[in-house]
Amino acid sequence: MNSLRIGNLEVKVPIVQGGMGVCVSLSGLASAVANQGGIGVISAAGIGMDEPDYIVNFYEANIRALRKEIKKARSLSNGVIGLNVMMALSDHESLIITAIEEGIDVIFIGAGLPLKIPQVIENAGLRNHHTKLIPKVSSAKAAKLIFQYWFNKYGFVPDAVAVEGPLAGGHLGFSKNDLLNQSKNLKELVEETVAEIRVFENKLGIEIPVIAGGGIHSGKDMFDIMQAGAKAVKVGTRFVTTYECDASQAFKDMYLNSKEEDIVLIDSPVGLPGRVVKNDFVKQILNGETKPFKCPWRCLSSCNCKDAPFCIAKVLFNSAKGIMDEGFAFAGAKAYLADKMMHVSEVMDELISQYNKERIKPNIIPLIIPTSKDSICQIKRVAG
Repeated sequence: MNSLRIGNLEVKVPIVQGGMGVCVSLSGLASAVANQGGIGVISAAGIGMDEPDYIVNFYEANIRALRKEIKKARSLSNGVIGLNVMMALSDHESLIITAIEEGIDVIFIGAGLPLKIPQVIENAGLRNHHTKLIPKVSSAKAAKLIFQYWFNKYGFVPDAVAVEGPLAGGHLGFSKNDLLNQSKNLKELVEETVAEIRVFENKLGIEIPVIAGGGIHSGKDMFDIMQAGAKAVKVGTRFVTTYECDASQAFKDMYLNSKEEDIVLIDSPVGLPGRVVKNDFVKQILNGETKPFKCPWRCLSSCNCKDAPFCIAKVLFNSAKGIMDEGFAFAGAKAYLADKMMHVSEVMDELISQYNKERIKPNIIPLIIPTSKDSICQIKRVAG
């Protein structure tokens, strides 16, 4: 298995742990993945909700909590630590600046087009930062738009790009109709994105890795998608049912006790479809019930607080803390496959072992072998 190279940053194992909010992937999970050679990712979404003054000092609480989590992750690991930030967060700029000031290795930027982020960083006096900037997209078209804009406007391009397919958990960058009809799969998205990014690789003479996520559950999934051109995979759901995951055990039990039919789509107040594990709370939402609330800060710029049926931040925070009757668990399409608690090291070892088994499998090549009567197709096994 080749390491992942993002510019001058080398990641021993090409596995990126997906950033999961609210408070599901913090320093505990991120450091554990980093210690195994992958990229451990802290989620910035609602990161300050555990701070005692969050309601009255929303921005300050988020910044304070982010600094704490990055410092804690650094104290627990010498590996590669990243941050996941949604453009939809009303304070995404200050979170990105804070992470760079703290020396974060990688920032994944999703839920919007980060067209002006380089200028934000420049204005903060952080031009010479070492942090790798990686947009997260759901289409090759979005990737091309971001890369072309950065190149034309700033003279450089993102360090890598993460493609998230329709089987991912949480908020999804697809219409509900596309998700239900499965009009696109991750393999197609990766191949299309690799083709678009190759133009910039050739133009600039550099390697720009494509990282693929959404529905990666096994080493076979990993092997198949890397055969399509991805240089690494992004895995979230598999890491939820680990002892090191920062979410409550009640949250993890939602995965462990779920069946395939329990993984459903809902409409989020963010304005995007979301994939969750169905529980009583989800059933109420699907039945049209609302959970009135007052929003003192509007953490999501895309949220229509006045008309929203529930507060997505509070619901996700409740579930991370184990209050499942007032929350739900975001989850990938294959969450129901989780059947036991594991350590992060065991998950990583299993993924790598399964990947290597796929890699050394013999290929089956059809040969035309003539006979005195006719030509028939025989199958001959040769080492891969």
